[in-house]
Amino acid sequence: MRLIIGITCIVLVTTSYGQTSLKGINLKAGEHKVGFRHYTIDDSTRTYRIHNEFNNRFIERPIPISIWYPAKIEDDDSQQLTVLNYLEVLKEEEEWKNLPNHFLLDWFPYLWNTPQNKSHLSEKVNAFSNPTYLDENFPVVVYAPSYQASSIENFALFEYLASNGFVVISSPSRGTNTHWLEGGTTKDMETQSRDVEFLLKEIRNHKNIDSEKIALMGFSFGGLANAITIMKNKNISAIVSLDGTERYNYPVLENSSYFNLDRFTIPYIHFAQKEIPKKVITSDKIPKELNYKFQLYDSLKYSTIYRYRFHDLTHSYFSSFGVLFANRDKRQDKSDDKIMTSYNLLCHHTLQFLNATLKNDKKARDFIENKPVENGFSESLVSKQTKRAIEKDFTYKDFNDLALKQNYQNLIPLYEKTVAKHPNLQLQEGMLNMLGLRLSFDSKKAKQGVNVLLLALHLYPKSANLYDSLAEAYLHNKDYVNAISNYKKSLELNPKNQNAIDRLKKLRE
Repeated sequence: MRLIIGITCIVLVTTSYGQTSLKGINLKAGEHKVGFRHYTIDDSTRTYRIHNEFNNRFIERPIPISIWYPAKIEDDDSQQLTVLNYLEVLKEEEEWKNLPNHFLLDWFPYLWNTPQNKSHLSEKVNAFSNPTYLDENFPVVVYAPSYQASSIENFALFEYLASNGFVVISSPSRGTNTHWLEGGTTKDMETQSRDVEFLLKEIRNHKNIDSEKIALMGFSFGGLANAITIMKNKNISAIVSLDGTERYNYPVLENSSYFNLDRFTIPYIHFAQKEIPKKVITSDKIPKELNYKFQLYDSLKYSTIYRYRFHDLTHSYFSSFGVLFANRDKRQDKSDDKIMTSYNLLCHHTLQFLNATLKNDKKARDFIENKPVENGFSESLVSKQTKRAIEKDFTYKDFNDLALKQNYQNLIPLYEKTVAKHPNLQLQEGMLNMLGLRLSFDSKKAKQGVNVLLLALHLYPKSANLYDSLAEAYLHNKDYVNAISNYKKSLELNPKNQNAIDRLKKLRE
């Protein structure tokens, strides 16, 4: 019994069944135990229809969420999971929650009921169900799955990252109105991007995350969704692409109204599949330029990009599901041992990049900057290109972001440090004056406003208007001594300042 739902199956003469295992992948866990939780939250801003119910009823969009995290295993209540437990999450996300488990490998077209795949179901994974979070904050990786895929498609990689001190959060790839996507359109991409943004908000409900250290990671179509998310959000520190479709279908990205290359300014690592053989390109009618064309890489100016090619991995094997369950294509796939070795290497490189960008780990930074041979890997296994970012003009908005990050404290030392690095930085008097007053008139931010005006006077010490504004800030917050002092300084510079004259007269009365 096999349910075929709009997916074209490859002719069996081109496939064979692989024999892989989690043990064979051989990912060495880090120092932390791994917890796993799965739950669903509704997005009340969007509607959704359950396709399998075959009716016109719309509900709030359900967002199934899977999260892996460093955990404390304190008692027997936390059960170590198996691959089958993850596939039960898959059933829910595919909207077949009550499907009997013995139908699993027959029901979904990408699993296949083979003895090898059956053997995976009982394999123990590293995660435990619902244990307590460790009492510290960890960097976060928000994951976007491949086309129409589950939140748990890369569970081995997620467990590996969690064991090494990261929180990973993921939701499935779903269409705009139902489970089904339109076909990899710009609309599909923007819908998945909104789901990623939903997760960016959701992580703030978890106490064990460091909200200042967030990376996006995606496989295949998820890479497109993440690329456009980067262009809409500034609170992301790095992006990881597992053979992301932004390399293969750039027009989908370019057609979005959110498309803006100048906003893509963070470190970016792209892991690509092996070169597609000519016979596959010809028989499958694949554009030959997919082997070498990467328009996003060529077009980005302000992002440092690390571009890798794994010469033993075809596209399917950039996920745990692919390594374990996918049929092998005899025309191009390498042996199972080579696939597992390369997937291990992919996970290791992902960890090093995240350690470098989110944890500022020196050894990891050196690893990422090195050539593969310098790290002990043959170029027949993995090769690399690097493209350095061009420094973008640093504007008053960028400075204000830094000031906001430190709550507008110690602004003069911050300015001097920043202008030494960005000598063309210009902070206009009018901008500082307006910002300072705006903050000063908010009773919760009065001190921050005064700090901004003091920075303005450091830069423009002969401005009567700034002294007048500083006096207004003090007066609004009932600091009459400093208000009088600064009105007098304003009058010294501009004796015709009627506002200062009137204010001093009233204060003396």
